[in-house]
Amino acid sequence: MYLMKDITRDGNPVLRKRAAKVEFPLSAADQQLAHDMMEYLIVSQDEKLCKKYGLRAGVGLAAPQVDVSKQMAAVLVPQIDPDAETDKPMFKDVIINPVIVSESVQYGALTEGEGCLSVDKDVPGYVPRHDRITLRYQNTDGQTIKVRLKGYPAIVCQHEIDHLHGVLFYDHINKEHPFEAPHDTIMID
Repeated sequence: MYLMKDITRDGNPVLRKRAAKVEFPLSAADQQLAHDMMEYLIVSQDEKLCKKYGLRAGVGLAAPQVDVSKQMAAVLVPQIDPDAETDKPMFKDVIINPVIVSESVQYGALTEGEGCLSVDKDVPGYVPRHDRITLRYQNTDGQTIKVRLKGYPAIVCQHEIDHLHGVLFYDHINKEHPFEAPHDTIMID
């Protein structure tokens, strides 16, 4: 299981490289990587286990964040609507070779800004991202999946895909006016 000591930190060149495509069928090492990244997210979202292992909670973890320069990321966005009829996650999958095939003109941003397991310091500011995306990726079985995401799950997937292109969330923050977002940006709590 990955621990915080296994997470690649800002400054490591792997975080700024464009990751390589993943070949199918997955090798045993790639299958293990997918499993271990998702396991980190599951454990980190369990309050007791998170504390026990000294983890930082996460909703996404990309392969470059564990020092593997491959186009693979685990995403686990829990259900955040208290009125939802189910605890089923808003989005849960390992996305491999992901491509955003379409995106909304409208932006969305998290009111509290974004954080990252690889960035130890707080970087205040809005991170404008597309509010809606259509994402195409392969799952661990090699099936091609096409899914439309909106709001928080769309933001999380864009953050993880950025990792596969050597981009960190704070690259999107307006340096002069960090709390200024494009006109009509939907603010997400």
